[in-house]
Amino acid sequence: MAGCDCSQKTRFEGVSRAYRRVLLAVIAINATMFGVEMTSGIWAQSMALKADALDFLGDSVTYGLSLAVIGMSLRTRATAALLKGLSLAVMAAVILGASLYRVFVLAQPDAAVMSTIGVLAFAANVASVLLLIRFREGDANVRSVWLCSRNDAIGNLGVIAAGGLVAYTGTHWPDLVVASVLAGLFLTSSVQIIRRALAERREAASCGLEAGAAAQPTAAE
Repeated sequence: MAGCDCSQKTRFEGVSRAYRRVLLAVIAINATMFGVEMTSGIWAQSMALKADALDFLGDSVTYGLSLAVIGMSLRTRATAALLKGLSLAVMAAVILGASLYRVFVLAQPDAAVMSTIGVLAFAANVASVLLLIRFREGDANVRSVWLCSRNDAIGNLGVIAAGGLVAYTGTHWPDLVVASVLAGLFLTSSVQIIRRALAERREAASCGLEAGAAAQPTAAE
């Protein structure tokens, strides 16, 4: 089958008990941190914390979707990854819009809370990354989980830095800048996931067409 890898399963598809257990643990970590960060973000009036909290929420939902489609067809798994990519793009737009709105609000975030919760969130994401690192290569569905967790850990460093800069400068601008950077990070991951998911959907369609053509009897038969 030229141009089609239907007969060769070279990508890890998440079909293992170990991966399911890891994914459940990562979902629990993200759901817990959503509650912690959103509460802290509202209290500290920090857009960066709220943006990161939304990321934890999005990860909890999309990782649950990843878990649900394990073992299903390539097209179904690629479609799930595509939905995750699109949801990240929407989240990026929401964060950017909220950050622009916040420009006109003078309330300054609590730097101490930002930094403290940022460190806690970083620890949670590093734990997730360490759990997922051996599963970082795989299909779009598996790969999207790794990318999200890795990028989240990077984003948390930005939140920590923003807390320090808010305290140093006495303004809310570092918080807004980091929130915007996080939105850009979400958008970059979204593009990567969507591209891979679309490629796998095309592969699934190609395999289906070739399989159908192979099943058709020739005139000589």
